Amino acid sequence: MTEKELLKKIDTYKQDVIDLQTHMIACPAVSPSQGGKGEGAKAAYLMSVLKKMKFDEIKSINVKDPQAEGGFRPNIVATYYGKDRSKTLWVMAHMDVVPAGNLGDWKTDPFKAVIKGDKIYGRGSEDNHQGIVCGILAIKAFMDLGVRPPCNYSLLLNADEEIGSEFGILEILKKHPKTFGKQDVFIVPDGGVADGTMVEVAEKNVMWLEFTVHGKTTHGSTPKTGINAHHAGARLMLALVDGLHKKFNKKNALFAPESASTFAATKHEANVPNINTIPGVDVFCMDCRILPCYSNKEVYAEIVRIVKKIEKQCKVKVTIKVPHQEASKPTDKKEPMVKLMLEAVHRVYKNSPKVVGVGGGTVAAALRNAGYPAVVYSKLDETMHQPNEYTSIKNTLGDSKIFALIAYQFK
Repeated sequence: MTEKELLKKIDTYKQDVIDLQTHMIACPAVSPSQGGKGEGAKAAYLMSVLKKMKFDEIKSINVKDPQAEGGFRPNIVATYYGKDRSKTLWVMAHMDVVPAGNLGDWKTDPFKAVIKGDKIYGRGSEDNHQGIVCGILAIKAFMDLGVRPPCNYSLLLNADEEIGSEFGILEILKKHPKTFGKQDVFIVPDGGVADGTMVEVAEKNVMWLEFTVHGKTTHGSTPKTGINAHHAGARLMLALVDGLHKKFNKKNALFAPESASTFAATKHEANVPNINTIPGVDVFCMDCRILPCYSNKEVYAEIVRIVKKIEKQCKVKVTIKVPHQEASKPTDKKEPMVKLMLEAVHRVYKNSPKVVGVGGGTVAAALRNAGYPAVVYSKLDETMHQPNEYTSIKNTLGDSKIFALIAYQFK
C-alpha cells in the first residue's frame, strides 16, 4: 500500500462522516452536573461501530458516577495492532458535549444533525465529534486496505473533558496507568484554527479563583454604619488584575494570541436584591492563565499578599477558594511526533503550520504531566460551544488524512 492509496481511500468516506455525526449528535452526552445523563448512549453507539470494524482489542473503562445514567461514565479504548506492538500512537477525543444553551439562538435542533453543503450542524459536531470521526476514519483506511501500520494505533474516547476530566483521563492515569506504554505518543484533536496552521505543544498553567468579601450590611442612606463589601470587592478585583499583570509580566512568543500571562475578572455573583441596601457580602471570580515559567504557587502567594492589603485598607475579611487549577508541562518541539505532524499538515493542506502554545486547556495537559508527548491538532472553524455549532466535512476528511499519514510513518 502506498500513501497515495491511503489518502485516496479516505476521500471515499464522506458518507461515513455524515453517518457518524448524525448518530452522535442525537446522543447529547451532557454531564450530569449540567443537567445531562452522561456519555452512556453515545458510548454504546460508538462501541457498536468499533465492534463492526476490525479492531483487535476493544474495552470500556467505566468510572463510577452515581449521577450518570447507569451509574458510571464510560471511556472507550480500541486498539488495532501494528507490526511493532511495543509502542502505540493514540488518538484521544472526548464524547461529552456542553449544553445547547438558549434554544432560541439555534436555527436548527441542536441534537438533530442538519447537513448544509459542507457543513454538519449540531451540538458537539466540532467539539469533539470531528476528532472522534477523524480518529476512526484514519485507521479505517488501513483496515479497508488490509494493511497494518508500523506500530499500534489506538483510540481513547474519553468522558468528562468539558467539566475537568475527573471521570475521564485523570481517573485512567490514576487507576489504570498500564493502559499506556512508556513509548506511547498522543494526538489530541481538540483545538485548532480555521487555516489549519496551529500545532499546539504547550498550554499555560490554569488557576480559577473565587473571592468572597465579607463586610457589614446596612441601609443605603447610612453607608458609614456598615462596611460595603461591593466597594471592597471592586478595589480587590482591580488590585489583583493590575498587580498580577505587573508582577508576572514575562512574554513567550510560542504562545498565541496572548504571549503573556493573563489574569481576568470573570463571574460576579448577585449580592443584594434591592438598590438601597449596602451589601455585606460580595463574590467574584477570576480566570488566570499563567506562563509555565511561573508556578501557580508563587502566583497564589502574590494573590494572598494583595488580599491582605485590601482587607486592612477596607476593614473586610476575604476568603479564597480555588475550584480548579492545573499546571502543564510542554511537549518538546524536537519530539519526532511534532515533526511528523508539521509535515503531514503541510502535505494535506498545503499551508505553513507552526508550533504554538495556547492559553486554553485540553486533556493534553494531563498526558504531558504524566510524561507522554502530546500534540493538539485539528482544522476547525472554531464554532465550538456556540449556538449553531457545525463541523466541516472537508476538514474532517483532511484531518483524517493527516492522522493516517502519521500512523503510516510512526515507528
